[in-house]
Amino acid sequence: MSDGGRRGRPRKEIIAPKAFSFRINDPSQDIHLLVGHSYDRPLASRSAGTLDIKDSADAVEFVATIASALETASWVQDALSALDAGLIGGISPGFRLPPERAVKKPETIEEEPIDPENGMHGAIIRTVNDALLYEMSLVTVPAYDETQIEARNWNARACDEAPHAGMRRALERWRA
Repeated sequence: MSDGGRRGRPRKEIIAPKAFSFRINDPSQDIHLLVGHSYDRPLASRSAGTLDIKDSADAVEFVATIASALETASWVQDALSALDAGLIGGISPGFRLPPERAVKKPETIEEEPIDPENGMHGAIIRTVNDALLYEMSLVTVPAYDETQIEARNWNARACDEAPHAGMRRALERWRA
């Protein structure tokens, strides 16, 4: 997350497997797919029936369906063009830690040993054990270098095929 600057210590963050499971496993909890963490640039959401999201030990996987009403929205066209051009670097989660009264240890802080020969510089490592996921965003530079975005081809769907007829694109697999 930080190289430590001139005098500070490097900081790293790890998202534990299934850290987002509380909200993902509760279908009544809305989760959004946004452009750049901006709620005024939505692409899909669970409450609209356009976002299917699952959490496994390996990854958070989701499929977003862009509703036909959004296909001409400028931010949708911009985001998808940037994605097709390879300018969107990944997915970034928008989350908060639950209060400790609800979850005993939502995060763990550890110190990496100092061993310059093996590239270890005494970083402070934060592991997110449990978090409340509110949104996932398409971003140019993801906070977690290990994130991946896999995009499949567009499939235009007939208007009578689904209640949210539009173009379907799988923007799948996120795991830091």
